[in-house]
Amino acid sequence: MARSGLTGSRIRDRRVMMGLRQADLAKQAGISASYLNLIEHNRRRIGGKLLLDIASVLGVEAAHLSEGAEAALVATLRDAAAGFPGSGAEASAADEFAGRFPGWAQVVAEQKARIGRLEQAVEALTDRLAHDPLLAASLHEVLSTVTAIHSSASILVETKQIEPEWRDRFHRNIHEDSARLAEGAQRLVNELDAGQRKEVTLNSPQDELDAFLDRADHTFPELDEAVTEDASGKIDALVTSEGFASTAAQALARDRLTRLAQDAEALPMPRLIAALSDLRSRKTSDGPPDPTELAATLGVAPALVMRRLIAVPPEQRDRVLPSVPGLVIADASGTLLYRKEPAGFTLPRYGAACPLWPLFSAFSQPMFPIRRAIRLAGRTEAAFLTYAVAEPDHAVRPGEDPGLRAHMLIWPLDGDAPEAGRVGITCRICPRENCQSRREPSIMLREV
Repeated sequence: MARSGLTGSRIRDRRVMMGLRQADLAKQAGISASYLNLIEHNRRRIGGKLLLDIASVLGVEAAHLSEGAEAALVATLRDAAAGFPGSGAEASAADEFAGRFPGWAQVVAEQKARIGRLEQAVEALTDRLAHDPLLAASLHEVLSTVTAIHSSASILVETKQIEPEWRDRFHRNIHEDSARLAEGAQRLVNELDAGQRKEVTLNSPQDELDAFLDRADHTFPELDEAVTEDASGKIDALVTSEGFASTAAQALARDRLTRLAQDAEALPMPRLIAALSDLRSRKTSDGPPDPTELAATLGVAPALVMRRLIAVPPEQRDRVLPSVPGLVIADASGTLLYRKEPAGFTLPRYGAACPLWPLFSAFSQPMFPIRRAIRLAGRTEAAFLTYAVAEPDHAVRPGEDPGLRAHMLIWPLDGDAPEAGRVGITCRICPRENCQSRREPSIMLREV
């Protein structure tokens, strides 16, 4: 029997494992015991709300009942084969391999997951080692202290006759430098440990601002409510309540919140929600909304729509958006000024991003929106739909630089996009081979 026809058997197995009687499961699912008996013997098809109700009672995902755990295992095996296109692995025979050798198939799947976790740790550590200013300072301090200890020790060893007073001074210097070395080494270890955690140490005012925005999910209902009044009081309250460690971080937060308040005044959230609802009711698919289409409908700039889309309140996202988008903003130097990561798309915390991003292509044609599907090279090769546009950051006057800032809205896509171009995160950890835009060697490339 096909795997898709074994839903009833999986329900029965799960029920028996939980020690649940058939009558009890039927009662909690709102059906008769006789009907459940037919389902468990694969004599009645099941789906929709009833499948969700039974899965809820059994404490499992509905997909585990309808497709079985082996479906996820087969999908993982196929992903593993796709990651090694030159290996000759027969991806089409993944289901047969999982069926004949389930133990070995599970080993391959777990190895793939472990490799993914290790690659993620390498990416984070490499990014920090290459660009983190505090980590570089810690390394410099350790090396300087080691050099000082070596110099003092060399003098003591190489000088045959040395006065007791000078010998005591050198001994004292070695002792003090050794203590400083121990402290510096501990700071270095702490920095490296922080690089492997999601909640990394806040090293700069920009880091503090990013953490503040992430904790708020980039949504500030207070600013939307303050559209009809002076928003400065709301901004002061938000900055004060956060307790930033530095005045520079306070200044960055105040500037960002002021811009968000201006966005809320230029495009009130109720107006955007109404436009999204109308657009979704007229569309035949559940694809991401086009910010340029929304901008034309609302009579505002596309960049403003992009910034407001990521500020849609969580309680309304499921109703008007197919997924949660990400956003990145950069100035003409390529510096990332604003980061909101979508699921599966890592934005570099330090250093420069991949030059192949549509974000940077937008600078070559200001005011002209770019729509492009991309695949992120790496562990999952996830697909995304991006919209990018470069617009002046302020009113443009003759003879002045427009201060272009490029925006890139990032929508996660379900499944692959055949036309998607393959891009990386940053050159140092990008697995793309023969890239003409590469700035530096990658540590992720396999040796031939």
